[in-house]
Amino acid sequence: MIAGTPVFDLDDVASLEAADTGGVLRSAASAGAQVRATAAALAEDSLRRLTDLRPRSLVLVSGSGRAQRAASLLIAALADNTSLPLVPATSVPPWVGPLDVVLVAGDDAGDPRLAEAVDRALRRGAEVVVAAPDEGPIRAAAAGRATILAPRVRVLDHNRMLRYLAAGMAVLTTIDPHRTGPLMPELNALADLLDEEALRDGPQNEAFHNPAKTLATRMQQRKRILLAGDSAAAAVLADHASEVLLATAGQITTGVTLSEAIAAHTPLVVAAGVPAPDFDPLFHDEELDGPAPVEQVRVFVLSADSDEVTVRRRLAVFGSDAGLVDADLVTADAEVAAPAQQTAGGEEQPVPGPHRSDLEKLAVLALRLEIAAAYLRLLGSRPATGPGHYDGGNY
Repeated sequence: MIAGTPVFDLDDVASLEAADTGGVLRSAASAGAQVRATAAALAEDSLRRLTDLRPRSLVLVSGSGRAQRAASLLIAALADNTSLPLVPATSVPPWVGPLDVVLVAGDDAGDPRLAEAVDRALRRGAEVVVAAPDEGPIRAAAAGRATILAPRVRVLDHNRMLRYLAAGMAVLTTIDPHRTGPLMPELNALADLLDEEALRDGPQNEAFHNPAKTLATRMQQRKRILLAGDSAAAAVLADHASEVLLATAGQITTGVTLSEAIAAHTPLVVAAGVPAPDFDPLFHDEELDGPAPVEQVRVFVLSADSDEVTVRRRLAVFGSDAGLVDADLVTADAEVAAPAQQTAGGEEQPVPGPHRSDLEKLAVLALRLEIAAAYLRLLGSRPATGPGHYDGGNY
């Protein structure tokens, strides 16, 4: 590829590798490694202090951004299925004491608010787990009294949410093994599932068989896109994907619930009917040039619901406006199903895939969206003349 030429063909592996000077693909594909690192810490008995502990509550103190969304996703996905309350917080509540477990998570080891949360929870006698870099004020506050799940895999900032989700799953499985444990996937199995998705979304696979490339292409076709979740957990994922798209590709979008997107259908149609900014009606002839170009909107609906028929029925409203606003359903079910097997007559018959929990499906979708954001960046990128900020190595 000639230096300085934008990448338009996602099936050109050499061009993708030449354009990816910042290692965005490698970083996005490292979700399985991050989850496996947490599983390794669990296997090393890092959470032994929580074993056989039956706490009153699990308090999730998070920094802003990825850690906060991971806590919200965990709470929304499990809903009322835990035997103890999950309490999201930005600081340690005044009632926390020896009967509680506090998980403090964040990217910044120098965040005074997180360091204060660690110190306050320890002074009140709570069991404390820290999912943050083992350095700076947080390390000083822990001082051997708290369990630290330090990051072991180097990734870009916006690709860290699944690490925090894995940390929350590890803590919750340890303190609530009988009720919550069976509802959550084993971390190594989840890491394998994420690695399979990363391989499926890899640059060597053509767009026709590559969910992340297909998603990136569909996003690139519209300047205006909207991410909507059909459940509370999927809405959290939509917020995360919006941040990743902004940080990775500079794509401006927002995350909402599906109900909010449906309620906003009429104003979306009105906004989509406005002519494109570069349209000049003075030199436009509809008989020769066709209809005037408009700013169309595409809604990407994220879903972990196994009943696609019900979800698609709700999307029917977006097909009634002459294509000004259309909707794509983004789900992990079809891609995680088992391959087909041959019957006695030699015909291939699809085999139902293994049942996947909502957390597994949402984790797969999170990874796919992060890789799609990386492809979206490379679609219009220009190779840098200097070194990148992240040495991710070969994909």
